[in-house]
Amino acid sequence: MPARTDFPGVLELLTHAVESVGGAERPGQVQMADAVGRAIRTGEHLAVQAGTGTGKSLAYLVPAIRHAVEKEATVVVSTATIALQRQLVDRDLPRLAKALKKPLGREPTFAILKGRRNYMCLHRLDSGAPDEPEDAQLFDPFAVSRLGKEVTRLREWASDTETGDRDELVPGVTDQAWRQVSVTAKECLGASRCPIGTDCFAEKARAEAGRADVIVTNHALLAIDALQGYQVLPDHDVVIIDEAHDLVDRVTSVATGELTSAMCAAAARRCGKLIDADVADRLLEAGDGLALIVDDLPAGRMDELPRPLKGAIPAVRDAAHACITALGSDRKEDVEGATARKLARSLLDEVHDTAVRLLEAFDEDQAHQRDVVWLSGDKYSSNPRPPALKVAPLGVAGLLRERVFNQHTTILTSATLTLGGTFDTMARQWGLPPGAAKVEQAPGAATEKEAPSDDSGPKWTGLDVGSPFDHRRNGILYLAKHLPPPGRDGLVPSTMDELAELIEAAGGRTLGLFSSMRAAKQATEEMRERLDFPILCQGDDATSLLVQKFSEDVRTCLFGTLSLWQGVDVPGPSLQLVVVDRIPFPRPDDPVSSARQRAVEARGGNGFLTVAATHAALLLAQGTGRLHRSVTDRGVVAVLDSRLANARYGGFLRASLPPFWPTMDPKVVREALRRLDAAAPA
Repeated sequence: MPARTDFPGVLELLTHAVESVGGAERPGQVQMADAVGRAIRTGEHLAVQAGTGTGKSLAYLVPAIRHAVEKEATVVVSTATIALQRQLVDRDLPRLAKALKKPLGREPTFAILKGRRNYMCLHRLDSGAPDEPEDAQLFDPFAVSRLGKEVTRLREWASDTETGDRDELVPGVTDQAWRQVSVTAKECLGASRCPIGTDCFAEKARAEAGRADVIVTNHALLAIDALQGYQVLPDHDVVIIDEAHDLVDRVTSVATGELTSAMCAAAARRCGKLIDADVADRLLEAGDGLALIVDDLPAGRMDELPRPLKGAIPAVRDAAHACITALGSDRKEDVEGATARKLARSLLDEVHDTAVRLLEAFDEDQAHQRDVVWLSGDKYSSNPRPPALKVAPLGVAGLLRERVFNQHTTILTSATLTLGGTFDTMARQWGLPPGAAKVEQAPGAATEKEAPSDDSGPKWTGLDVGSPFDHRRNGILYLAKHLPPPGRDGLVPSTMDELAELIEAAGGRTLGLFSSMRAAKQATEEMRERLDFPILCQGDDATSLLVQKFSEDVRTCLFGTLSLWQGVDVPGPSLQLVVVDRIPFPRPDDPVSSARQRAVEARGGNGFLTVAATHAALLLAQGTGRLHRSVTDRGVVAVLDSRLANARYGGFLRASLPPFWPTMDPKVVREALRRLDAAAPA
């Protein structure tokens, strides 16, 4: 069939799509769609900062769909959150597919694809060996009974579900129950060997995705596709990464390894009758030895390998290798034997490879180390966790450059990408050469710094299309310069007084973003005593229910920590004051960020600005972005950390925020809040 020569352009399709869904075109949306279409045509990567309300989903979906249909290609859209995945698959893509059917000549197709562990495995359900209960639950009749009931419910659900997708099971089940009916990619027999391969939910999802024009997935699966030695995603030539500010953290999480004595014991048990008992017992004993040692070690980052571990980790490595050798290569055997062998090999490989990685992490000097190692677990907490040795990459830039940017045309977008007024900070983390592209900006955009030219590395362009919100007219940034810098002993009385006065002036309507749960609870208890407004605190109920209550009652306040910094979308008069208690620097004892900071300094750089200030800038931009969720929203962002006004790095942080009108005068702020309260509906 000859290719069409009259294919409609991106902007023509965008106009048609917006009219069809009953919306209105926005200048930033048009500019972004045109830039995405150009990037797809030229193969040059694109980073787009598009503020809330821009309509960025349509701006990248329209050119993506056009390319997929015209070239009979596949485009992958990756997100960080389930909420955005659901928005794309349940709302945006179905409406777009219908709207673009006539101008494109056929209805575009789309699919969602998740990791294999998210789909029920019918073979595992039918005859696969279940995981043994964890030691703590061996003698807990209630836990065993609950597990049995959940597995029974999963068996019943298996005959009703068409997708086997865990997210469609409501209410859900525990992770332990789900593990009884699912497998990882490494544990899977493969469709050709599995007796139920033709009915496999995961294979059906992958086949459907392979036929789709647009595949919606998540950053974790994108990372697995890049990290593993086998292909997870179907062939594609364009990747669109939404919520790109979260990409590095999600990839780092996927690339983090863990080693525990429980893993050694589980791997030894999985070997069962497949190998000589003496060989399996050797791994069990090595795991017991590891447990004895880590129980006596302090939690935290390891700058050098403690002497006791210099013997314990090689013992685990060698014992796991002996088990792998004893298992031998895959054989032509019955399905049950092949399943048991696959399950055993998967965990043995994980134990062995993590032990090797832990040992190799200390081979290089600090300036050239690739991984950071730490011991996690807190046996003295109210909810103690067994110790675990963990190893994570110090950076993922090289991985992303090699496996993503060098393989596919990539568009990265978020409402928060320009930190300190430039894309350079995020570019370095992604593996793109900082300053390699001319940064374009829409009129009124926050980005003002034009990057210098450089011919090295992948070619990319940065584009800030601004926001439909008039931040300077509708928002005030209050810098509480007069308050003392925050200390380690919680919120001081003067900060509490300031918080109470602000909430009183606002008439409630406050979202409190705190750097720790301890601070959030301290503020909640005191404000409940001092104020008449309802004060909700994260942890009192499910976060979604708390946000709903906050949204429905304009006098209610909601206090909480990290998930509220990025997960609250409450337009209207219920939210007119966002309070930040302190600059959200990473904890000094955070093993990954502290190691990254030290590595930058070992190479002669500024570790604090490169790592800690960047982390804080990103979270601050996300948190302050909670204020404006619609064009009619008005209010105040109050930062009760005087360092934002007084410290040398304050300028970098302020340049990362939306362009609110700034003030340091508390009287001006309280008067503005009172006027907003008086004008808002009760």
